[in-house]
Amino acid sequence: MGDRPFLRCLVGGTFDRFHAGHRLLLKTAHRQAQHVEIHVVDDAMADRKAPNIQSLDERMRVLHAFVEAQAMNASLHELSDVHGPAPTHPTADAIVATPETEGQCRLINERRVEAGLPPLEVLLVEHARTMSGAWLSSSLIRRGEVDQEGHPWFDEAWTNRTLRMTRALDGELKTPMGVLYEGPEAAPDVALSRALEEMDLSHAPLVAVGDVTVQTFLQLGVTPDLALIDGQTKRTPLASEDCVDPSPFGHRQNVVNPPGVLTPALREALSAAFSASEPSLIQVEGEEDLAPLFAHLLAPIGAVVVYGQPGQGAVVQVTSLQTKERCRSLLVLFEVV
Repeated sequence: MGDRPFLRCLVGGTFDRFHAGHRLLLKTAHRQAQHVEIHVVDDAMADRKAPNIQSLDERMRVLHAFVEAQAMNASLHELSDVHGPAPTHPTADAIVATPETEGQCRLINERRVEAGLPPLEVLLVEHARTMSGAWLSSSLIRRGEVDQEGHPWFDEAWTNRTLRMTRALDGELKTPMGVLYEGPEAAPDVALSRALEEMDLSHAPLVAVGDVTVQTFLQLGVTPDLALIDGQTKRTPLASEDCVDPSPFGHRQNVVNPPGVLTPALREALSAAFSASEPSLIQVEGEEDLAPLFAHLLAPIGAVVVYGQPGQGAVVQVTSLQTKERCRSLLVLFEVV
């Protein structure tokens, strides 16, 4: 370790949805210092920053695995205030900063000088970038815009192209992607009532797919943030009295999306719906069965997507990085037309 100029480098952060930018920070500290102190924002501070940040335990677990994999001489610590121990740390001699935290490091050094301590060497690390050139951040990942490497969830090859399901996907797509809440087909409120008891909708949108699912939510007094309907159930047109009442939805769109495909029009409608300030209803001419694949890729982390499973009940799937990865991997198997 003699070729590393610093004895102890401090790194602080939330480290939510550990991404390429976090790796860059830690690797920079590791190259420059004999020991790296990683200070991780605690749950109380994280909750004030954003409502859907991973727990401290989960963030610590991921960091610990990274430190071990890199064989880093590092230690993990809980951070409960903005500056942590940096202003009075007796043995630290360096600190890692990004452009927006460089000012905080200057304040830390002012406090150190006032306390009779030498200032820390500030190791400035530029942000990792997304494929579009934006700064890669945990907030972008939480909003569902990019993955942890900064790649968009939609392949450029799919832009303005229709994706057609292939036979190879028949079995894969028939398997419920999520948690199945069982209930009789004649009483869909049974399954959805059970599902509602376990949903956390305080900070995430509710996406309901299918006329029966949407209608049942409305009957239960719950207006989905985004609803997709096609006027059918099990490919049979609904009687007029059974159709969804559109009045609870302030934002409404009509799109054409034939059975077995996913169209650019559907993708654009979903994107607009997630950005809308009012509950959104997308009326599909054709079929909305495949819409959850697009919905998950466009949704923020934590969104709850619900659809009916004929003869079994309702399927609930929370949008996560893993869910997005699976949807993207399934869409790769679609035919681009």
